[in-house]
Amino acid sequence: MTPAFPTDLASILERVDRIDPIAYGKTRNRIDGAVTYLSPYISRGVISTRFVLERVLAKGFDLRDIESFVKELCWRDYFQRVQQEKDLDADIRQPQQPVSHRELPAAALNADTGIEAIDEGIRRLYETGYMHNHVRMYTAMLFCNIGQAHWREPARWMHYHLLDGDWASNACSWQWVAGANSSKKYVANQENINRFTGSTQTRTYLDTSYEALDSLRIPDKLRATEPFLLETALPAASELNLDRTKPTLIYTSHNLDPFWHRDVDANRILLFDPEVFSRYPVSDAVIRFILELSANIPGIQVFTGSFRELSERYALDEVRYKEHPFNRGFSGIEEPREWISEDVTGYYPSFFAYWKQVSKRLY
Repeated sequence: MTPAFPTDLASILERVDRIDPIAYGKTRNRIDGAVTYLSPYISRGVISTRFVLERVLAKGFDLRDIESFVKELCWRDYFQRVQQEKDLDADIRQPQQPVSHRELPAAALNADTGIEAIDEGIRRLYETGYMHNHVRMYTAMLFCNIGQAHWREPARWMHYHLLDGDWASNACSWQWVAGANSSKKYVANQENINRFTGSTQTRTYLDTSYEALDSLRIPDKLRATEPFLLETALPAASELNLDRTKPTLIYTSHNLDPFWHRDVDANRILLFDPEVFSRYPVSDAVIRFILELSANIPGIQVFTGSFRELSERYALDEVRYKEHPFNRGFSGIEEPREWISEDVTGYYPSFFAYWKQVSKRLY
């Protein structure tokens, strides 16, 4: 199934209300499973993990019956907490080993790894801006652990195309697979890929035992690399129409919350900081998606430039924004994001250490 991602608020809320957390827990690892397709809206800050959980619990589900679903929401919160404390452009816990190069495999650009399920996943990523989480793991495993590419450039490549692109979730996940943010690497053979993707491919370089994968030489398909230039075409700068007697609310590509201070008469500005998008570029399709989501915010205006440029040009007084590591150069009134557990903060070296603290509060 090729997912569609509507951008109007009514359709997004309807998607939240269609969640079947029981079926999700049983089938989420299969590409045809009962996944929610909510990640683009959560990563863009239209809705929060807490909002989703509260909406599901309001239907009468018991937490213990939907623990798998709740854990997946908490994984996203966990990665955000890691980003608050760590430089995610560097290996978090230990260096990835072994690494043969720090470039992008040509097989990623060309969707030509020789593993049909992964190649199909890459093609769908290009077409739809989405890749099933299990296929993301397979893709990262193939390039990092079989092809011995350092995780960062392939992670930037994937982030560029993802509608749910979120550097915290993306970088931490790639590092988890590659063993830079986990106690061991994630590896899957062809039989595992076939089981969860529905493919029937055999006689590939992954069609072997796990013991044999440990000593597998880099396949020819994964040896070639290609230079790739990722650039973001940001909206053209335009003059804002602001009322300095009103407070100003700053939105970003990770805060498009239409409920935020909904009843306040305020200037509302969606800020595209070129420096952020230079470090973490995104495709034209992602920019269109962000702009379409922002249409749910009445009176929103778009500014392309740094926060400092915005402040100096318009001499803003009362400014409010939501906390995010990319907003550290902002000034004004910083407001917290919504978390499933607001008081579980700081760095935890593993998700399970984090989950232990969160579950105490949930139960």
